[in-house]
Amino acid sequence: MAERSFEVMMPNEGMPRIAEAIERRLPLIRLWREPDPEQAIRDFAPRVRAIASVFHSGKIDEAYLARFPKLEIVASFGVGYEHIDANAAAKRGVVVTHTPGVLDDEVADLALALTLAAVRRLPQAERFLREGRWASGEFPLSASLRGRTLGVLGLGRIGKAIAARARAFGLDVVYHGRKPQAHAPYLYYPTLVGMAKASDILIVAAPGGEGTRKLVDADVLAALGPEGVLVNVARGSIVDEAALVAALASGGILAAALDVFENEPCAPPELLALDNVVLTPHIGSGSYVTRNAMADLVVANLFSWADGKGPLTPVPETPWPNASSSSRQGEEED
Repeated sequence: MAERSFEVMMPNEGMPRIAEAIERRLPLIRLWREPDPEQAIRDFAPRVRAIASVFHSGKIDEAYLARFPKLEIVASFGVGYEHIDANAAAKRGVVVTHTPGVLDDEVADLALALTLAAVRRLPQAERFLREGRWASGEFPLSASLRGRTLGVLGLGRIGKAIAARARAFGLDVVYHGRKPQAHAPYLYYPTLVGMAKASDILIVAAPGGEGTRKLVDADVLAALGPEGVLVNVARGSIVDEAALVAALASGGILAAALDVFENEPCAPPELLALDNVVLTPHIGSGSYVTRNAMADLVVANLFSWADGKGPLTPVPETPWPNASSSSRQGEEED
């Protein structure tokens, strides 16, 4: 049993499952319930040793971390952790964990569902039927997956799961990332523009952050071409939304399907007005099974650390020698 002096702070309310599980074993500060959160941080910070970051609305940067002199671990909900300055945490000796692996299949499933929806115009076909227009004529023919090449931007865990599904649909698969992967059975392109030129469908599965901001820009979309389809299940910041709107409106690309946006929870009105785009509200990991698994992994990381066993799934910037090998496989998502 962990020491009762190991206090955990949750800045934001997340799934009740997380707070309830933590509270059964450890003292928990539910910051969102405090009438004055800033004062509560000043009061509790000297003894907080762990932060459970679930749907965190702010940046956990160097200044934020410095407020907690005894902080040892930040356990984050989700595979992406660009809201946390992991390098600053590493310098302070703070371990950061995330929830890789448990959501890969769910996100990959949605990526292929969005691809099918965009290519075969499934939302448009449903609206056509619901609005009673079928009686006046057949729904227009759509594009097809047949004979197409799918390019994956970011062959990490999720990218690999997407690629495997694409192959099952009979698509040729190519990929782009920071470097080629020795055991990947797909053709590697050293430039994103080069891969876009060779692809009919481009699926974004790379991490967010400054290093990938607006990586999919007007040049990449032009290379994808008028029959091309863009699908983004990663982070909205990776796609230049203004360039995407222009490409969709002008016929520069055929269609897009987006589960993520730059300024969530808002989608640009210009995208909402277009008929050749499929939009979903960041539901990539949004199933009961997967969200519960993510929640359980957040808690498991905290308990493992509190018990002196180290983190289960640390991020690459704060590695841990005893972490399971599976937590380190496929860390690169770009």
